[in-house]
Amino acid sequence: MRTAELTTFPTREAARFPDGGSRLLVYVVYDRRGEVEDYVPYALKDLRRFCDRILVISNGALTPEGRETLESVADEVVERENFGFDIWGYKHGLDHVGEAIGDYDEVILANDTWFGPVRPFDPVFERMDRQELHFWGMTDHVRVEPNPFTGRDYLAYHLQSYWLVARKELVASTEWIDYWANLPVMNGYEDAVVKHEAVFTEKFTSFGFVGEVAFPTITDKVENHAVLYAEQLLDAGCPTLKRRPFFQWPPYLDRLAVIGAWTLEAAAHYGYPMPILMQDLARNVEPRTLNADAALLDVISEHDSTYDETAPLRILAIAHIYYPELTSSMLDGLDRLPGEYDLIVTTADDERADQIRSVLSTRTARGNVDVRVVESNDGRDQSALLVACRDELLNGEHDLIVKIHSKKTPQDAFNPGRLFARQQFENLLPSEGYVANVVGLFQREPGLGLAYPPMVHIGYGTMGHAWWDNRPRFVEVAKDLGIRVPVDQLSPLAPFGSMYFARPEALRLLLAEEWSYDDFGGTEAYKDGGLAHVLERMPSYAAGELGYHTRTIATPAYLARSYTALEYNLDQMSSTMMDTTMQQIERMRAAGDFGDGRLEDFAYMYARMNRPELEPRFRDVFAKVEPWRRRLGRLRPSRILRRLLPKPGNKGA
Repeated sequence: MRTAELTTFPTREAARFPDGGSRLLVYVVYDRRGEVEDYVPYALKDLRRFCDRILVISNGALTPEGRETLESVADEVVERENFGFDIWGYKHGLDHVGEAIGDYDEVILANDTWFGPVRPFDPVFERMDRQELHFWGMTDHVRVEPNPFTGRDYLAYHLQSYWLVARKELVASTEWIDYWANLPVMNGYEDAVVKHEAVFTEKFTSFGFVGEVAFPTITDKVENHAVLYAEQLLDAGCPTLKRRPFFQWPPYLDRLAVIGAWTLEAAAHYGYPMPILMQDLARNVEPRTLNADAALLDVISEHDSTYDETAPLRILAIAHIYYPELTSSMLDGLDRLPGEYDLIVTTADDERADQIRSVLSTRTARGNVDVRVVESNDGRDQSALLVACRDELLNGEHDLIVKIHSKKTPQDAFNPGRLFARQQFENLLPSEGYVANVVGLFQREPGLGLAYPPMVHIGYGTMGHAWWDNRPRFVEVAKDLGIRVPVDQLSPLAPFGSMYFARPEALRLLLAEEWSYDDFGGTEAYKDGGLAHVLERMPSYAAGELGYHTRTIATPAYLARSYTALEYNLDQMSSTMMDTTMQQIERMRAAGDFGDGRLEDFAYMYARMNRPELEPRFRDVFAKVEPWRRRLGRLRPSRILRRLLPKPGNKGA
C-alpha cells in the first residue's frame, strides 16, 4: 500500500462538541427544473432540530415556488450559477457566511443526493458529539489502487462529500481557509471526486487534524458502500439513503447483485415516507431504468386479495371497439372489476355502434353506459381517448380508468398477433381476484399512476428497438407538453398495445392539450413516427412529470412463458462473450452497430473498439469500392461457386 506523498504534522488536539454548542448547515441543492422535491424540506425540517442556522445554496435559478419552499425551512436561500457541482456550492456558502462562521462550533456541508432521515439523526449526533475530533463524515470509501479515474497512483481513503462536518478548530485554521480559497476548477463529476472528495480527508489528516466516520465501510471490497450496501447501512442506523441506487445503470447493479427493491423495503420498514421518495424518482429517473432498479414489476396473485372493499375507487372503463365481434369478451374482462364501474365505448361508425349496443342489451350494466361514434377513426384508440373522452377524464368524477381496445393486429402473422392480444388482456383482466389486486395497488399507493403489462417480446423484435422511429418526435412532443422526465435511450417504458390502468390525474399533461382528429393524420399516418405511435409511448413519462410512478403487472403464467424465453435467448447471445452481462453490454456498445456482418461492418467495429481515428478512413475506402462491388455482384457469385465446388456424389477436394 502506498502512503500519502504529503508532509505530515503531529496530531493536533481535538475536542468534543460542546454542550449547548451551535451548528451551521450549508446545504447545496440542484434541480434542473428550478423546483424543489418534497424530500428536501423533509430532511431540512428534521435537521433544524440540530442546526442553529440553515443556509441553502441553489446551483441554478429557482422558480418562485421552489424558493418559497426552501425559505419555509431555511434561514437563507442563495442562488448561484450552476458550475463546480456541490463542491463549489459549499465554497459559495462558506464565502457567503464569511467571518460569521466563527460563531459556530460545527459546520455541516451536505447536499441533496440522499433521502433522509430514514433512521433518526439523534443517536448519530449524540455519538459523534462525544468524540474528540476535528471533522467527521457519514460514510467513507476505501483506498483504491490504481485510481480508477486516472489509471495511475491511487484514490485515497476518504469521507464521502455528501455529508461532511467540520468543527471550530478546523474551520478557523489557515489550512482550511487556504484549501477553500484555492479550490481548483471542477468541470465534471470526475473532477469533483479527484480534486476534492478523494483529497480532503488525506490532506487534512496529514496536517494533523483528526477525522472520523460515523458508519464505516462494511466490507474490504473496493466498492461504493453508500450505494451498494445502502440496505445494510440503514440496518446499522445510518439516517441517510443515497439516491444513486435507484438511477444507477441496471447492468452494473445486476453484476454486483444489488436489489433496489430490498432497499426500498428497508426504507419503508424504518418509516420513511415512501410517497415522497417515489415522487422524486418518478420525476427524475428514466422510467425503464427505475422499473429495473426498483423492481417495479408486480406478479399479481389471483388469490389473497388485497383490495379494500370499504374504500372502493370510482372506476371508468374506456373501450375502443373497432371489431364488434370482440365486444362480449372485452365486456367479460371489464365485468371482473370490483364493484360498480362506468363504461364508455367508442367506435368508428353507426353500424358498429348498433352491433355493440345489441350485445350490451343482453347484459346487466354495473354503472352508466355510453356508446359513442367518434368523428374520425384517425388515431384509433389514442384519439378516441384523448379527444372523444377528454371531458370525462378531466371532470374529476373517477379515481381510476381502465383503457382497453379491440386488438386483432391483422398486420402481423397469426401467432404473434394472437400472442400480443392475449399478452394484453391476460395481464390486465384475467380474473376477478387478479383485477381486484391490481385495483388494490392503486388503493395502497397514492403515487401509483399507471399499471400495465411488460413489454411484449415473444414474436416481436422489441428488445433494444422499441422506439423504432418514434423517439425524435417523442422528444419534441414531450417538450411541448412540459414533460421533463429523462427519456430512456434504448426502449421506452410504455404500454405497448396501449392498454392500461391509470389515474386520470396522472394523464393530465396529455389531456391538457386540446388534440384534434386532424392532429393524428389519415390512415397513412398510423405508423412509427406518427402521433398515435408517439403518444402510445408517452403515458409513463407524462405521469412521471407529475410525480406518479409506473408499475408493470403480470400473471404468474405469463411470467413463466416470458422469463424462460428471455433466459434462453440471453444464454444464447452470451455464449460467445465474456461472463457478466454488464461486460457484454459494454463490449457491444463499444463495437456499435453490427450492420449486416460484412467486411466493412467488421472493419468499422474494429476501428470503434481499437482505433477510432480509422473509422472515417474506412468509410472513404468502402465508398470508393462500392461501385466495383456492385459490378461484381452482377457476376452472380453463386453460379461461380457452384462451378468450383464438387458436385454431389463426386469425391472432390
